[in-house]
Amino acid sequence: MKEKVLSNKKHGMAVMLLTILLLLLATVGTVFGAILLDDGKSPVLFIISIIVLCIGWLPLCGLRILKPQEALVLTLFGQYIGTIKDNGFYFVNPFCVSVNPASKTKLNQSGDVTTTSLFTAGSATGTAELASKKISLKIMTLNNSRQKINDCLGNPIEIGIAVTWRIVDTAKAVFNVENYKEYLSLQCDSALRNIVRLYPYDVAPDVDTTGDGLADDGSLRGSSDIVAQRIRDEIQSRVDEAGIEIVEARITYLAYATEIAAVMLQRQQASAIIDARKMIVDGAVGMVEMALDRLSQNNVVELDEERKAAMVSNLLVVLCGNHDAQPVVNSGSLY
Repeated sequence: MKEKVLSNKKHGMAVMLLTILLLLLATVGTVFGAILLDDGKSPVLFIISIIVLCIGWLPLCGLRILKPQEALVLTLFGQYIGTIKDNGFYFVNPFCVSVNPASKTKLNQSGDVTTTSLFTAGSATGTAELASKKISLKIMTLNNSRQKINDCLGNPIEIGIAVTWRIVDTAKAVFNVENYKEYLSLQCDSALRNIVRLYPYDVAPDVDTTGDGLADDGSLRGSSDIVAQRIRDEIQSRVDEAGIEIVEARITYLAYATEIAAVMLQRQQASAIIDARKMIVDGAVGMVEMALDRLSQNNVVELDEERKAAMVSNLLVVLCGNHDAQPVVNSGSLY
């Protein structure tokens, strides 16, 4: 289905004024026709005026008002005749029907059409149109519920995304899918699941996230921009047939699932403690080496191997200990 934009229908004001004038003339004609009918004159004027009053209001049903970034998809007896997009006051065939199958669908997103009021005023003459049948062309944000997904290592995680999108082809959105909002929501969930299962939560060895056969440092926590871009591209490839453009996709929530969160926290704490201890030991060994070199260079004291070992042991205990050292003063010999 190819979109056809109707841009030559902005005659709403002229049609409204002409219709009102015609109805006024028909009213006057009815009065004079009734007078002539009482005088035994021809009833033609009266009959014509009555017919005009009965059907002359039909053009008012073809009036449409559009605000900026709104569109109406029109069908006539089941056939798609075009879409009006630009803001303005339009006149279309009174028998045209506006189509929007997703008008009553409510998602966790911005820009959803409210359905609390069925009708809204369409013009000064009292013309009404279904506001819910308008299709918004604005950029909207879809915030689907959080999903529990297993990453590439099998760890369950909870992740949520926010997707900004807009409709670029109204004909595809209305006729190619049953409900473009539900379709978008489903494709977002499916694309998210397909991309997340390729990455570990944190950097892991021997994991290929790019598909080139080589291990890399990709992860959900450390490569969020790359993951979001891949999710966006995945969703876009799925919703092209629905006339939807995905502007951006962002990860809004990322955490381990509750059943393993405590264990993973302990693992992270243990890893942090090991890294800290390694740094402390490396620094302590360097300080001991520096102390021995300085003592030897300045000839402060001559130490044999046994005394050097004792000094190294004492210094490492002091530098690597968790508590402040309690010094012991030795006033005699070491032996």
